[in-house]
This record gives sequence, structure tokens and C-alpha cells, in this order.
Amino acid sequence: MENFNAQFVISFLIIALGYCLKKWNILKEKDGEAMARLIFNVTLPSLIIVTFHSITIDSSLMMLVVLGFVYGIIVAILGLFIFRKEERRNKGMLGMLIPGFNIGLFAYPLVQGIWGEVGIKYFGMFDIGNAIITFGVSYLIGSYYAKEDVVLNFKHVAGKMGRSIPLMTYVIIFIINLTGLSLPGTVIDITSVISKANMPLSLLLLGIYLNFSFQKSYWKGIGRVLGIRYGVGLFFGLLGFFLLPVDDMFRYTVLIALILPMATSVLPYSVEFKYNQRFVGTAANLSILISFVLLWVIGNMIV
Repeated sequence: MENFNAQFVISFLIIALGYCLKKWNILKEKDGEAMARLIFNVTLPSLIIVTFHSITIDSSLMMLVVLGFVYGIIVAILGLFIFRKEERRNKGMLGMLIPGFNIGLFAYPLVQGIWGEVGIKYFGMFDIGNAIITFGVSYLIGSYYAKEDVVLNFKHVAGKMGRSIPLMTYVIIFIINLTGLSLPGTVIDITSVISKANMPLSLLLLGIYLNFSFQKSYWKGIGRVLGIRYGVGLFFGLLGFFLLPVDDMFRYTVLIALILPMATSVLPYSVEFKYNQRFVGTAANLSILISFVLLWVIGNMIV
């Protein structure tokens, strides 16, 4: 329990430092773009390599991949049904915010600090299914409703998924692991050093992107999005936590993963599809704040 609360305090202080650095004009939000590219393309893939290069993938871990994918499909369909009467573009914007979780930036720093590589292993397996939802399903929803008479271009979506370095790192390491091959020791040594930067950089980036300027006109739409995300997530998370006949770490993963913030990819999607970027940014910020509080409360109850 002490380690759990200590990690939350440390994480909160690093996020606060990132926010203060932005407010003091030492760093700007545009600097966060370069930092985000560094995290997603270098430190996060390094952490994935270090964690997954030698793990034994059993059926229970594979079940997490399936859960991450299936849950994303279910909640995406539910969201589109609830927003079915919305104007087309609004339906697309709201719909793409429902599926997908911010695991790489938000969950990994906390999980790494509390449970170490064991926690990363479990959340990483869930993130494989989640990544397909984030870079596939969420993108398809945003793309399809952005304009009238849009024809879904699956080749374009597949290409976008193929350009996701974290997702491709998962796939490559997964294949290497299943074939019984091993990476050179030099690769593991280098990635091990680089991976240590993932936690502080990710938390600083969350602070840099944090914004408390909200427009009142957004509350209704954002309230519906967050209500679906956290209402459904808590329901299925608690159901899985109490009913699934699995080990504790698996149960923690299911419960916590389903109440994580929305994926950071929704921000570039809103730019690409010309949706209301301020609305999307506000929703993403609020989901970070809500998830942080929920994880602290729930964590003190279960850990």
C-alpha cells in the first residue's frame, strides 16, 4: 500500500512539474509534440522489447489480447448506437472518442512503478488488442463520418497501423517469442537503458498537455462520452475483477485498464478529419484527471 501511494505521489509531482514548466514558458505545448514522438518511437518500444523479449506467453496472457480487442468492439458499437441521432460529423467525433485507452503514456509509468516488469507484461498484452482498436476501429469511425459518401479504405487503415512503431514492436517481439528466437544481448542492454526514460518523460508530457480551460458548451457532449467510457468500463471491470477465475495481476489489469483515459491518437485524428480539436482536447484532458483519481481510489481498495 505504501509503495502504491508513494508511486502516485511521485507521478502526480512529475505531472505537476510538466504543467508548471509549460506555465512558466520553459516548455511549450508544441515541444510536447517532439517529446511524444520520442516516447512513442524510442522509449516505449524499448520498454516493450525489454519486458517481452523473454516472457512465457501462456493462454491467460493471450486472453488479455482478446479482451482488449473484444471490449473495444463492444463499446464502439454501443457508442455509435447511443449517438445514432447526432449529426453525421458530430457522431463521428463523439464515436471515435469512445473506444481505445491511453496505456503507453498513462498506464505504463504507474504500472511500472507499482508492479514492475510483471505489471508491464500484463498491461502490454491487453495493449496489443487495444492498439488494434485505437489505430484501426477508432480511426475508421472518425474517417467514415468525417464526410458524406465516404468509402472505407482498409488499405489506408492497414498502412496507418503498420506505421505505428509501438504496435509493430509488439508484433515483432511476439513473433520472436513464439518462434523461440532471442535478441542479441547488446540490443537488450541498450533498450534497457533507454526504457528507463519512458516513465518520467511520459508523465512530464501529460503535464505539458494538461489544460484546465474548458468551454461550457462542451459539457453535454463530453459528459455523454465520459459517462459511456467510465460507466461501461467500471461495470465490466468490476464484473471481471470479482468473477474471473484468474490470478490477481490479471484481475488488476482488467479493472484498471477499462478505466484508463482515452487514447492520445484521438488528437491527431481530430486534426486529420477537421473535427473540433478544442472539444477533443478538453475531453482527453478530463479523462486523464478522472482516471488519475479513480485509479488512486480503486488502487487503495484493492492493492
